[in-house]
Amino acid sequence: MIIGLLKEELPERRVALLPEAVKTLTGMNIKVFVETDAGLNAFASNAEYEAAGAVIITKEEVFGSANFLIKIQQPVAKELGLMKEGQIFMAAFNPLINTGLVKDMCAKNITSFSLDILPRTSRAQAMDILSSMATVAGYKAVLTAANNLPKFFPMFMTAAGTVTPAKVLILGAGVAGLQAIATSRKLGAVVEVFDVRAAVKEEVMGLGGKFIDVEGATDDKAAGGYAVEQNEEFKKRQAQAIHDHAIKSDAVICTAQIPGKRAPLLLLKETVEAMKPGALVIDLAASAGGNCELTRDNETVIHKQIKIIGNSAFPADMPSDASKMFGKNVINFLKLMFTSKGEFNLNWQDDLVKGTCVTHNKEVVSERVKSVIN
Repeated sequence: MIIGLLKEELPERRVALLPEAVKTLTGMNIKVFVETDAGLNAFASNAEYEAAGAVIITKEEVFGSANFLIKIQQPVAKELGLMKEGQIFMAAFNPLINTGLVKDMCAKNITSFSLDILPRTSRAQAMDILSSMATVAGYKAVLTAANNLPKFFPMFMTAAGTVTPAKVLILGAGVAGLQAIATSRKLGAVVEVFDVRAAVKEEVMGLGGKFIDVEGATDDKAAGGYAVEQNEEFKKRQAQAIHDHAIKSDAVICTAQIPGKRAPLLLLKETVEAMKPGALVIDLAASAGGNCELTRDNETVIHKQIKIIGNSAFPADMPSDASKMFGKNVINFLKLMFTSKGEFNLNWQDDLVKGTCVTHNKEVVSERVKSVIN
């Protein structure tokens, strides 16, 4: 079995495996072919990969030689064209949305795995890329807010008087939201948090945030820790509560998402227009439509002195550590398929292997993906 590591297209600067991860694989007697300069944007040189036991070759040679292809983002058109029947491809290609790509891989008889649909179980935590990358995104979002806000985050006692701390509202207390709370508090901000899941209240308070209670939320334990769609009556109470707290905030950090669906709309235009001049919104759900009505993905919008930054790709801004975390998740997942001696075994009895597989033998095998395929 030969694993092929592919280079990402800019603006993605991460790489799925750093040299240290490659060394783990070669130590298991697995051959690793790495596309030339695959790790360059994550500050990993070809020489470092070679020192880890990899062979550096061109993209075309990787596709021609490797049995198992790995990257982070979905394959571009050229890469899809280079794939051969029977190859295995693993990435995080959002199959619940990119259904056209799923059909294309079925037609080419590609066995594909998408790490972003990994079942959410305790055993899966060590390979959960969504949690790892959300940690990076939550941290980076707060630093971006601090850099763009026209005031200090912490309270200062100075000879010129007291500077009051910034007030931050965080929408969504998943991994990204919890990291945003922790980072905001470390920087000295006053933090308020909204989430439809009452179960996260204790975690929010433990990190120093104030939880905003809105009664009547639906909390589905079968949703794997994610938020679920709420009824209209709750949405009205939710909108009013968020409006009341947002207009008093200096920064709003939006992190709420529902897998396979549009991100919930939580921050309305009228609320943004009522916010304090100079306030800002950081929307991590931008690629899924955004939690803010005025968000545009990969853009910064200034609306009536309020800055709205739509960015779902913060991990790419921290490519070294983000790649290290992603690679560790990948290695842990690969260990479900490879023995310590490098022998390949595609074990369909393993719930994580089966639950992460999207296509095999020209069929869609993921039940979640089947439900959205036309």
